[in-house]
Amino acid sequence: MSTGVLLLHGSSGTPDLERARLLEAAGCDVVAPRWFDGRISEIPLESFPLAGLAARNDRIVVIGVSRGAEAALLLGTVDPRIDAVVAISPSAYVWPWIEDELQTSAWTWKDQPLPYVPFDLAWEPDDDPPSYTDFYRQSLRAYGADAETARIPAERFAGELLLVAGGDDRVWPSVDFAEEIAEAREDLPTRTITVAAAGHRPLFPGEQPKAGGQRMARGGSEQADRELGELAWRDVLRLLTG
Repeated sequence: MSTGVLLLHGSSGTPDLERARLLEAAGCDVVAPRWFDGRISEIPLESFPLAGLAARNDRIVVIGVSRGAEAALLLGTVDPRIDAVVAISPSAYVWPWIEDELQTSAWTWKDQPLPYVPFDLAWEPDDDPPSYTDFYRQSLRAYGADAETARIPAERFAGELLLVAGGDDRVWPSVDFAEEIAEAREDLPTRTITVAAAGHRPLFPGEQPKAGGQRMARGGSEQADRELGELAWRDVLRLLTG
């Protein structure tokens, strides 16, 4: 049985070629596209390259981190070819893109922008480098009326879902989001793996700490991030083999 993997990077905008090689060494057919160029704004979910993977393989697994996990979860809700999703440092909601104080949805489906939780632009960081976890929490409080329509309906995905989150994530509250997703899925096949001291960038065995992206706090430590990644890798291998 062959497995195709769509590997989605986060907001750094850089494909994770090291992780792609790790997955290829596990016997997978991996596609790791650069899925946005400068702006995460109104990106069609149809634009993600799943067709070739589906044509060549028996199973499809989508693995995404951060904003890539947001995309992975959404793809699971709309594309029946996907058998499993691994959402690393996930969001439970659709978030926007800001440009000149104008907010637009990050995603579209069938030419329609997906509902999103607006950012509360009155929020300001109180640390340096800035942590944005409270920014997302404040935005949810300020725009609670938008939250339900912007919630990612992960319960529409019938396949297996692995959620991986660090309790010291300083980018957004990924453990809270993972718990919300798992609760909404009820009896659907879902596993959540967390390590309290890990941050936003878990490390699979053999990977080096990530660099690049926007200047911000991401939390965790190399030791804790490796611990979370090693725990998650066992389940990732299980999903890859079906």
